[in-house]
Amino acid sequence: MRADWSYPTAIRFGPGRIAELADACATAGITRPLIVTDPGLLGLAPLDAAISALANAGVDHTVFADLRPNPVGADVDAGIDAFRSGGHDGVVALGGGSALDVGKVVAFMPGQTRPVWDFEDIGDWWTRADPDAIAPVVAVPTTAGTGSEVGRAGVLIDESSRRKVIVFHPGMLPAVVIADPELTVGLPPFLTVGTGFDALSHCLEAVCSPHPHPMSHGIGVEGARLVLENLPRVHADPGDLDGRGNMLIAAAMGAVAFQKGLGAMHALSHPISVRYGTHHGTTNAVVMPYVLAANRPAVEEPLGRLASYAGVAGGFDGLLDEILGLRAALGVPSTLVELGVDPSTGPDIAADAIVDPSAAGNPVPFDLPLAERMFDAACSGTLER
Repeated sequence: MRADWSYPTAIRFGPGRIAELADACATAGITRPLIVTDPGLLGLAPLDAAISALANAGVDHTVFADLRPNPVGADVDAGIDAFRSGGHDGVVALGGGSALDVGKVVAFMPGQTRPVWDFEDIGDWWTRADPDAIAPVVAVPTTAGTGSEVGRAGVLIDESSRRKVIVFHPGMLPAVVIADPELTVGLPPFLTVGTGFDALSHCLEAVCSPHPHPMSHGIGVEGARLVLENLPRVHADPGDLDGRGNMLIAAAMGAVAFQKGLGAMHALSHPISVRYGTHHGTTNAVVMPYVLAANRPAVEEPLGRLASYAGVAGGFDGLLDEILGLRAALGVPSTLVELGVDPSTGPDIAADAIVDPSAAGNPVPFDLPLAERMFDAACSGTLER
């Protein structure tokens, strides 16, 4: 499929669309882009294709790839220095969620006069920013997971407080997205799986969130179905462009859906990844069934409807079994211990989790005993039934 749509921003979807990068930059008003990308993409086909597309059109650019898988404030500071010193007027954010997040914050910050932490997604803090000083962004996802390409925020680790901070402003939404499934074909299997489960976690937590948002709820239901159908497809056949395209769509849908809210999967995953450096999507995949089981009294009905829509028999239990089977088939660890997490850190992780911004969207009141119960279950592999 090859198509354009404009929700929630201008999206150019389909194989080969990376060739339109220079035109996308022109549409966004960018004449000299800074490409912000993952260091792991240096010398690989997705970045080479982007560079060629710009070079063929005579568009001057430089590449910034000095960022971590779980980015910190210093990564943004280095990107801002590169943006200013290179005389850039916009950003091409190309890569997975980390590159997309850092790229958006790098475009947001050079014209601001306050530190990045002053724009955390708290109340009306976003109004502190000068909206006219935000540079435009063209987003090019190379993974199908975070959906950051259609988001208005970037997630960074504040090393001083050892927590993940959501930096938010409506003007951070990319002006144009190039969603080219060919760019995701070369992903290592563990990243295909981890990012795919991240998309699924966004959809599931949106569907389970108690906050009212009917449009996002419906988008989350369809996004979850797409992941359940297409993640095993692309794992079995990495070159399946239809499946890869459907996963890109599901990732974007998940990011739109979680405007309804996230929950304990993310509230637990954030402090775990800060402390242990684990992959965000993989961590979500590990805690997913334990969170769903603990939340069952509040989510059995909506997840039963989702199961029916997705063609999964057995309601809530059938969907839980489907997720467990998918995890096992795709090689996802069944416990946090397999990710290197020390079970004795449960009280500290739980204390951080209950104050995480995602905690408020959990369908069951997310207090310390529940957070510890979920963490302990995810460490031991004991699933509540």
